[in-house]
Amino acid sequence: MKANQIHEEIKETNLSYMMLAQQMIRDDKVSAIFRLGVSEELAELIVGLSPAQLLKMAGANMLLCRFRFDERLLLSMITDYNKDRMMSQTHATILMAGRQVEALAA
Repeated sequence: MKANQIHEEIKETNLSYMMLAQQMIRDDKVSAIFRLGVSEELAELIVGLSPAQLLKMAGANMLLCRFRFDERLLLSMITDYNKDRMMSQTHATILMAGRQVEALAA
Protein backbone atom coordinates (compact mmCIF):
# COMPACT_ATOMS: atom_id res chain seq x y z
CA MET A 1 0.00 0.00 0.00
CA LYS A 2 1.38 3.38 -0.95
CA ALA A 3 1.65 6.34 1.41
CA ASN A 4 -1.12 8.27 -0.37
CA GLN A 5 -3.44 5.29 -0.13
CA ILE A 6 -2.74 4.88 3.56
CA HIS A 7 -3.34 8.59 4.17
CA GLU A 8 -6.70 8.39 2.36
CA GLU A 9 -7.71 5.39 4.46
CA ILE A 10 -6.75 7.26 7.62
CA LYS A 11 -8.82 10.27 6.52
CA GLU A 12 -11.87 8.11 5.86
CA THR A 13 -11.49 6.31 9.17
CA ASN A 14 -11.06 9.59 11.06
CA LEU A 15 -14.11 11.15 9.45
CA SER A 16 -16.27 8.10 10.14
CA TYR A 17 -15.04 7.97 13.73
CA MET A 18 -15.66 11.66 14.40
CA MET A 19 -19.14 11.56 12.86
CA LEU A 20 -19.99 8.45 14.90
CA ALA A 21 -18.60 10.05 18.06
CA GLN A 22 -20.70 13.17 17.55
CA GLN A 23 -23.85 11.12 17.00
CA MET A 24 -23.18 8.94 20.03
CA ILE A 25 -22.63 12.00 22.23
CA ARG A 26 -25.81 13.65 20.98
CA ASP A 27 -27.86 10.49 21.55
CA ASP A 28 -26.55 9.47 24.99
CA LYS A 29 -23.71 11.54 26.38
CA VAL A 30 -22.97 9.42 29.46
CA SER A 31 -22.85 6.18 27.50
CA ALA A 32 -20.77 7.79 24.75
CA ILE A 33 -18.20 9.08 27.23
CA PHE A 34 -17.75 5.55 28.54
CA ARG A 35 -17.73 3.84 25.13
CA LEU A 36 -15.42 6.35 23.51
CA GLY A 37 -13.15 6.57 26.54
CA VAL A 38 -13.12 10.36 26.57
CA SER A 39 -13.64 12.96 29.27
CA GLU A 40 -16.80 15.04 29.51
CA GLU A 41 -14.81 18.09 28.42
CA LEU A 42 -13.58 16.33 25.28
CA ALA A 43 -17.09 15.06 24.55
CA GLU A 44 -18.38 18.66 24.65
CA LEU A 45 -15.61 19.73 22.32
CA ILE A 46 -16.34 16.91 19.84
CA VAL A 47 -20.08 17.53 19.75
CA GLY A 48 -19.49 21.24 19.15
CA LEU A 49 -17.30 20.79 16.07
CA SER A 50 -18.62 22.16 12.80
CA PRO A 51 -18.56 20.03 9.62
CA ALA A 52 -15.57 22.05 8.38
CA GLN A 53 -13.70 21.41 11.61
CA LEU A 54 -14.50 17.69 11.36
CA LEU A 55 -13.09 17.56 7.85
CA LYS A 56 -9.96 19.40 8.93
CA MET A 57 -9.42 16.99 11.84
CA ALA A 58 -10.11 13.99 9.62
CA GLY A 59 -7.31 15.13 7.33
CA ALA A 60 -4.75 14.55 10.09
CA ASN A 61 -1.88 12.24 9.23
CA MET A 62 -2.62 10.01 12.23
CA LEU A 63 -5.58 8.05 13.50
CA LEU A 64 -7.78 9.96 15.93
CA CYS A 65 -9.10 6.81 17.55
CA ARG A 66 -7.11 4.12 19.27
CA PHE A 67 -7.53 0.61 20.59
CA ARG A 68 -7.91 0.42 24.33
CA PHE A 69 -6.60 -3.09 24.77
CA ASP A 70 -3.80 -2.09 27.08
CA GLU A 71 -4.07 -5.30 28.98
CA ARG A 72 -3.90 -8.78 27.55
CA LEU A 73 -6.59 -9.89 30.00
CA LEU A 74 -9.14 -7.46 28.53
CA LEU A 75 -8.33 -8.50 24.99
CA SER A 76 -8.69 -12.19 25.77
CA MET A 77 -11.98 -11.60 27.61
CA ILE A 78 -13.51 -9.71 24.71
CA THR A 79 -12.35 -12.18 22.06
CA ASP A 80 -12.98 -15.39 24.00
CA TYR A 81 -15.55 -17.40 22.04
CA ASN A 82 -16.34 -20.10 24.56
CA LYS A 83 -19.79 -20.80 26.01
CA ASP A 84 -19.34 -18.08 28.64
CA ARG A 85 -18.69 -15.38 26.06
CA MET A 86 -21.36 -13.03 27.41
CA MET A 87 -19.95 -13.31 30.92
CA SER A 88 -16.41 -12.63 29.63
CA GLN A 89 -17.52 -9.51 27.80
CA THR A 90 -19.50 -8.31 30.81
CA HIS A 91 -16.48 -8.82 33.06
CA ALA A 92 -14.26 -6.94 30.60
CA THR A 93 -16.75 -4.06 30.52
CA ILE A 94 -16.78 -3.90 34.31
CA LEU A 95 -12.98 -3.83 34.41
CA MET A 96 -12.84 -1.05 31.82
CA ALA A 97 -15.52 0.94 33.66
CA GLY A 98 -13.40 0.79 36.79
CA ARG A 99 -10.61 2.69 35.10
CA GLN A 100 -10.56 6.43 35.09
CA VAL A 101 -11.89 7.85 31.82
CA GLU A 102 -9.07 10.38 31.73
CA ALA A 103 -6.51 7.56 31.78
CA LEU A 104 -8.19 5.93 28.78
CA ALA A 105 -8.37 9.19 26.86
CA ALA A 106 -4.69 10.02 27.36
